[in-house]
Amino acid sequence: MKFEWLFLTIAPCAADTINSPLDQFEIIPLIDMKIGDLYFSFTNPSLFMLLTLSLVLLLFHFVTKNGGGKLVPNAWQSLVELIYDFVPNLVNEQIAGNVKQRFFPCISVTFTFSLFCNPQGMIPYSFTVTSHFLITLGLSFSIFIGITIVGFQRNGLHFLSFSLPAGVPLPLAPFLVLLELIPHCFRALSSGIRLFANMMAGHSSVKILSGSAWTMLCMNDLFYFIGDLGPLFIVLALTGPELGVAISQAHVSTISICIYLNDAINLHQTG
Repeated sequence: MKFEWLFLTIAPCAADTINSPLDQFEIIPLIDMKIGDLYFSFTNPSLFMLLTLSLVLLLFHFVTKNGGGKLVPNAWQSLVELIYDFVPNLVNEQIAGNVKQRFFPCISVTFTFSLFCNPQGMIPYSFTVTSHFLITLGLSFSIFIGITIVGFQRNGLHFLSFSLPAGVPLPLAPFLVLLELIPHCFRALSSGIRLFANMMAGHSSVKILSGSAWTMLCMNDLFYFIGDLGPLFIVLALTGPELGVAISQAHVSTISICIYLNDAINLHQTG
């Protein structure tokens, strides 16, 4: 009888709220489009990418309109200035040479995109664009191809010398070239996997533990001492670290891009 009472206490509250933690990553077609045998659809990732782009453009437009911001910056202007100052400092620290500022726009756009997309899943009923492997893989592969083109443009065929260190005996050359090419090509894959795995694992953990907190809240009559403030503390304790992980992943991804770009320009040599 005691267990039946416990089940009857929890079941009505939990029956309508138990969902898979992976439901938040489901891709939902919003507008179906079909051209011949090709199927296109405007999905929720497309919608939130457009929303993120619009938000960033509006933020920068209203802060920088009329020739610039105010002498005493408000919170939004301080945020834009912080983002704008952060990326050049990162580029100057990681990339040697005099051509580093050429790549500032590309690196800045990539950092801003990740910075606004990663924490997006913390907002209820939103969608984390960077939690899908195809999106992060497409981003990392496009950057990898661009960096490879920059390497050939700056160094010509000498760019291939990164796979063969100087002074290597000729019999060992084929093995060392293979050992260098494999991790070099896996850079594109590892960057996409890292961002995707961190976003998906972190948001799933928050969902699972928040569901446990909601179950505790439903058991208010049974455990009154943890039913009121306990779930609130759990959710707040999880939200802060996950938000920090989302922001730090944008930082880590940008540092990786700068390191790979420096290797392509300077061939593993620092200025």
